[in-house]
This record gives sequence, structure tokens and C-alpha cells, in this order.
Amino acid sequence: MTEVDDAPVIVCGAPGSFARSVLAERHPALIEQVRDAFPWSPERHRALDALLRSSTEGVIEPLGPHAHDRERWDAWGAEYFGRSWFDVPFLWAESYFYRLLLEAVGYFGPGPWQGIDPFAPFKRAELRGSLVDDELAALDVLARRPVAERAAAYLQGSLWGNRADLSFTVGSRTADGGTDDGSDGSTEARSGEDPPPLVADDSEVLWSLLPTGGSQGTARTVHVIADNSGRELIPDLVLIDHLLASGRADDVVLHAKPYPYYVSDATMTDVVDCARRLAQASGEAGEAGRRLWAAMGDGRLAVRAHGFFCAPFPYAEMPDELRRQFDGAALTIVKGDLNYRRLVGDRLWSPTTSFAGLTAHFPGPVAALRTLKSDVIVGLEPRTVARLEDAAGDGTGRAWRTSGTHGLVQVRT
Repeated sequence: MTEVDDAPVIVCGAPGSFARSVLAERHPALIEQVRDAFPWSPERHRALDALLRSSTEGVIEPLGPHAHDRERWDAWGAEYFGRSWFDVPFLWAESYFYRLLLEAVGYFGPGPWQGIDPFAPFKRAELRGSLVDDELAALDVLARRPVAERAAAYLQGSLWGNRADLSFTVGSRTADGGTDDGSDGSTEARSGEDPPPLVADDSEVLWSLLPTGGSQGTARTVHVIADNSGRELIPDLVLIDHLLASGRADDVVLHAKPYPYYVSDATMTDVVDCARRLAQASGEAGEAGRRLWAAMGDGRLAVRAHGFFCAPFPYAEMPDELRRQFDGAALTIVKGDLNYRRLVGDRLWSPTTSFAGLTAHFPGPVAALRTLKSDVIVGLEPRTVARLEDAAGDGTGRAWRTSGTHGLVQVRT
């Protein structure tokens, strides 16, 4: 029997599980907040109400007959339609929930709500917040630090920015029962304070793949698969600026979502909004933003948005044309919790399962930067697992996996 056979796929129905809490608590709260975020028409209200009933009490149903991607989802969900939401794989259920939410608000049209991001009010509020001002101002302090220290801080900022995840904080509670308002993020790493603990840290390996001084011959390309917008994407962009300005990368490809997904996942609109927020700032942040704006204009920073990034499948199943994009890259940086689940497979692995083994399918070197907000975790040392489980204090030894209080940098060369 293989490791894959030994590790069960995470499903939504296990009592007390993180996956069940997402479907039973977080999704209904999100529907209510989306309902209040816009002056939706009566038709949109009825559709949102129907989604709430279906996702909590009903069964999974196909998209309507006029949906542009009905045929695709019919194939993807053939074995799940007619079943309870709590009886199917977590990754698939989450993905389909967000697709239905977009259908309910008329995102794909035709009609006046076509193309309206239902999560935009949440994203804009975060981007306008004073926390962003504080984090951008911290770049001025960081600019006076040695180069190596700055590089480490940019990487830490990108990693811990993953804590600022609207799908994790909007209408939800942390695994230990407290309220998480998303107020702790990348500031810690960039203001000189000690960041929260890493359960795995391959930072030195990551930097060894991207030495300074520029490449010899073939251009050195780094890919970044984005996760959240706002207070996560801004430090991602700062890290990208560092890679380009330092010569660690000759060009960067940033992969965003082709349409709104998982509340705060970054779309092209979000990339532009965050780049503009940087460029309009003063000091070091403004200079970084203006360099990024120029890099997008001359092609050194390209943004792509493949449809597979909104599909309910692990990256092992990515189509060939997407796989070819990563082939030959100096490094692909995979950001965030959902991307990690898709990278290694959304299964209840033993936490000591080899990260390198599970990511062997990915073309080229790959690095995961992630704050832990779901059950999936691999690549840990046995002593690290024992220490975390002993310190969890929740009766199960698992709270550290989902609370957002730990992070990791894992690299497969």
C-alpha cells in the first residue's frame, strides 16, 4: 500500500473537525456578510438564501442549465451531486461553494451584477486600514538594516502576511475559541519584533537557489503563486521587488486567480490595487511600488491567471500547458494554506511524511510559504511534532495545525 492510500482524503463530516466547522459555521456567516455588503436585488437575495439552505441542510446540486461552465462542473462533480455537503472531500466542497456563491450574486451574468466582486468591500476596507499604513512605514526602518537582514525580513513578511486572510477571519473563530480579527500579520517580521514560531524553516535553501548578482546566460525566472490580496499580497509584492532589485531574479511571474475565490484570494484587480497602494505611499514603500509598476510595464513582472487555480484539484493534476509554465523556473514560491493543500494533497498525512516526496510531481524547485490554518501538514521532524502536540493544550494535540499561530518555509530543490 502506498503513502497516498494510507492517508485518507479530508472530508467535511467528521464531528469536531476543522473541515466541518468551515462548512457549518464559516460559510453560513460568509453568506450573511456578502448579503449585507451590497444592495442586491430580490433575485440575488433569494439565490443567497437558497445557497444557505442547500449548503447547511440540503444536498449538492449541479449548476443551472445556463451556467457557462456547467459541463465542466458536471464532470467534476458527477460522483458528488445528490449527496450531503458533509460527505464529500473538503477541497472539492469549498471550491464548489465559492463557485455557487458567485452564481448566486450573478457574477458571471448576464445582468447588472456581472463582474462585481462580492468580496470587494472586505478587501477595500482592509487595504484602506491603518494597519497597512503601519506596515508600509516599517519598510523605512528596515531600509537601514544590512542587506541580508532585509532579505530575511521580506521573506518573513511574505510568510506571516498569510495570517491576514479574510476567509479565516470573516465571521469565524479561531480553533482555540477566541476571536481572530486578523490584526497580527506581516508587521512583526518587518518591524524587528520576534515573529511567531516556524515549524519548519528552509529559508537558507530558498536563498541558495536565488543568489545575488544576476544570472549567467539564461534569464532567471521566479514564479509566485499568490494567495490572498490586501495585507498578504502587499508583502508578497515587496518580496518580489526585492528579488528583482537585488538581481536574485531577472523576471517574476505572479499567478493570480482569474475570478474572485475564497473571499480574499488575489485577482488581477487586487494586484493592481495593491501595487497602486504601494506606489502612492511615501518613503521606501512608495519607491518599491513605483519600481513594481515599472516592472509590470516593461515585462519583468508578469501577472497570469490560469483557470486551474480555481479548480477543485491538487497541483499534481494541473494541465500540461500550466505545467510547462513552471518548467525551467529557478524557483516557484507557493503562498498560503490553500495552495499548500493543493501542492501536497488535501489528506490527513502523517506530519512526518516527506515534503520532497509529495511535491516530486511539481515541475522544478518549489518553496511553500504558509501560515498553518488547516489540518494538512507534512515534512516535520518527529521531535517537532511531539513538542507541538504536547504544547497544544486542546485535548487533541491538533490546535497548532489550524490556529494560524505557526508557519513554515519548506523547499524542494
